[in-house]
Amino acid sequence: MEKKQELYLQKHQDYFKFIQTHLNGASDLPLPPGKLTKLERRVIQNKLIEWIEQFKGEIRDKLVKLCQDAGFVSEDIKLLDSLFYGRRISAAYRLGGMRAAEAVPRMLLMLEKQRYSPLTIVIARAIAKSAERGDQLKEMLHHLLRHGKPIHNMAADILMETGLDSSRLLLKLLEDENPDLVKVALVAMWGQAVPEVVPALDRLVGTGEKDVRAEAVKLYLSSNPVLKDDTIRELMADSDWEVRAAVAKSLGNTHAAGSIPLLRTALQDSNWRVRSNSAESLAKLGETGFEVLCQIAKNGSGIEREAALHQVEKAMLEEGEHQKLDQMVAYNKKKLLYERYFGVSESKPVRQVAAVGGDYTA
Repeated sequence: MEKKQELYLQKHQDYFKFIQTHLNGASDLPLPPGKLTKLERRVIQNKLIEWIEQFKGEIRDKLVKLCQDAGFVSEDIKLLDSLFYGRRISAAYRLGGMRAAEAVPRMLLMLEKQRYSPLTIVIARAIAKSAERGDQLKEMLHHLLRHGKPIHNMAADILMETGLDSSRLLLKLLEDENPDLVKVALVAMWGQAVPEVVPALDRLVGTGEKDVRAEAVKLYLSSNPVLKDDTIRELMADSDWEVRAAVAKSLGNTHAAGSIPLLRTALQDSNWRVRSNSAESLAKLGETGFEVLCQIAKNGSGIEREAALHQVEKAMLEEGEHQKLDQMVAYNKKKLLYERYFGVSESKPVRQVAAVGGDYTA
């Protein structure tokens, strides 16, 4: 079969070249020439799907229409009812590749009746690629997540295959009462600039399930919002360590010098990630923040001293990393503070902070 496929690819090279050279033309693309065998049609179909995945806009639309005119879409819709599992998977995969909008209602019905399996993922991705309405995507997510599987990251990846406006879709999902849909939206938003959804994130920061709130807080803070002092104190006292760690990290990135007392207290947090982020943020808050670290590293004890000492030693090893003048000046100020508390610094490896527990007898 592989040898025959290679032969058919060679046989239709002229047709493929003609299609490529006329992709930008005004007229419709011509159908495959001659009477074709079933395998021959499949080879041509796979080549068209390969191009559909590569192009966007009008060129993709012309290739999708060619698949419809050639009967490839209707043939695969019929195969969704096949008794053979492999044929159903292959047909769903190809329909997604062809952006077959007319197949979406049939695939949604199929997904609703399907027990969770690899076919579930294939159908869901095909629907995401082909859907023309947001409600179809939302229905797809409901069917995909109703099995209770922890696949929110995969669901977000599938969702972003859509060609629809993602910002409007994500906003609707964030406002949904289903926490699973909210989680998918939060995951999908990472790495994307979607300013329209920030008000919805603001609402989630104060409410919602524990893990939903944690993700919402982290994403909200990544948008660099202006936080009120009361909000910062409330989040730094949150019962979820992920929330506390995210806030502690953001305070250094936003240069919130007024939060030094909160970060100082957070060095005694029961979670090592919160302590580490707090120490790192203090080191970013100029001479005042770094001096607080030096004081604790010199006179503190237990877990807070361990976190402070680790960050102080780490800062002293960064001399060669500073290229700009302002960075070198800031480093030299830290070095003077360090030598005031510990004497002349010597080059030595940074000690590791214990993630759990630790020896505090020294």
